[in-house]
Amino acid sequence: MKKIYMHSLGCSKNLVDSENMLGILTKKGYKITDYADKADYIIINTCSFINDAQQESVNAILYAADLKNEINKNAKIIVTGCLSQRFGEELAKEIPEIDIIIGTSCFERIDQYIEEYENNRELLIDTESELNIDKELPRNTLTEAWVSYLKIAEGCSNNCTYCVIPKLRGPYKSRKIENVVEEAKLLAGKGAKEIIIIAQDTSKYGIDIYGKKKLHELIQKISEIESIQWIRIHYLYPEDIYDELISEFINNKKLLKYFDIPMQHINDNILKRMNRKTSKEQITSLIQKIRREVKDAVIRTSLITGFPGETWDEHEELKNFLKEYRLDRVGVFKYSREEHTPAYKLSGQIEEDIKEQRLNELMEIQQGISYQNNLLKIGKTYDVIIEEKDAGNVYVGRSYMDSIEIDGCVYVTSEEELTLGSIYKVRINDALEYDLIGDVDYEDY
Repeated sequence: MKKIYMHSLGCSKNLVDSENMLGILTKKGYKITDYADKADYIIINTCSFINDAQQESVNAILYAADLKNEINKNAKIIVTGCLSQRFGEELAKEIPEIDIIIGTSCFERIDQYIEEYENNRELLIDTESELNIDKELPRNTLTEAWVSYLKIAEGCSNNCTYCVIPKLRGPYKSRKIENVVEEAKLLAGKGAKEIIIIAQDTSKYGIDIYGKKKLHELIQKISEIESIQWIRIHYLYPEDIYDELISEFINNKKLLKYFDIPMQHINDNILKRMNRKTSKEQITSLIQKIRREVKDAVIRTSLITGFPGETWDEHEELKNFLKEYRLDRVGVFKYSREEHTPAYKLSGQIEEDIKEQRLNELMEIQQGISYQNNLLKIGKTYDVIIEEKDAGNVYVGRSYMDSIEIDGCVYVTSEEELTLGSIYKVRINDALEYDLIGDVDYEDY
């Protein structure tokens, strides 16, 4: 029985691809191992979004190559994902230990590539095959049983000037509603209580195949699955958040009031240079609308600092935006100059030390805002899903305000043993910059 070791890098969308590959291979009789030195096939599902991610992926491949040369000489190395899609031929030349290189649209045939390699024993490269996004694929989830990602589309058609994703993943393609719902049922059957809906841009779901936005209808159908208690959405682009979707946030008790809206900047000139389809006025109006209509809404965003041509005045505008709108969750990233993107050739590239300075200024502002926002939660009670036991009678969990791995957490003290994956009422009694502290509120039971 052949053993498979999986090293999944990058975003949650990539993680789902890794889970599909593991599902396909275990269904074919392969066994999963947690030890690369014991594996017959080492699969590295790579990321190539920014330079740091590329380097992390290359390091993982080089580590596997060293392992193959020094310890596990019979291991075969498979490189898949965005880095192989982008630099497949270069990887083959630079790292001869690699045996199979497949692109982002090839993972559904992972078993066939291995079979072909077993027969021919020659380097195999495929970055051209197309993905059937509605093909039902098995999944071995790598998250805890109570939380699962649900990918509703592939690719992206936004063509932001800093982003290489459309070249790596192709144009936006929605999955059919019935196929997504069927997968959600399967995940629920495996114990998923929280479903996190993901795509490069979830707000455009349905336009390409139904001719109109259908995310709200999809959510309605997923919420009919009884055992699913929480539905969370990631990556709602501001220009495509529409009234029916906001109504769903207001009325659907399972849909968490968590708006993950990548804004990237607030200055109109920078937004235009980024080829973003929105403006400062539209963004601020949207924030006001959400806060006016959706009680207790949490807004999360990501921002890019140091984009080519960004002036000190434009940076100050971004700082003032944070101070004025006091968003709940903010991730700030330094602009990464990526080949094969239009922004790579833009004038006004900014020095690394200036980008670092601007990043630190923005994060310092947001840290203070986050702490002040958290202080306002003291005395309130929230539903918290418990995910791990810390020391003694302290547990770690998440509220509706916290998405897995990217936001803060809630430290929970309980007199009684808590069940991991269960949701409890927790009364908040203290706050940190990004995390909350509380006790199980037994009076609510």
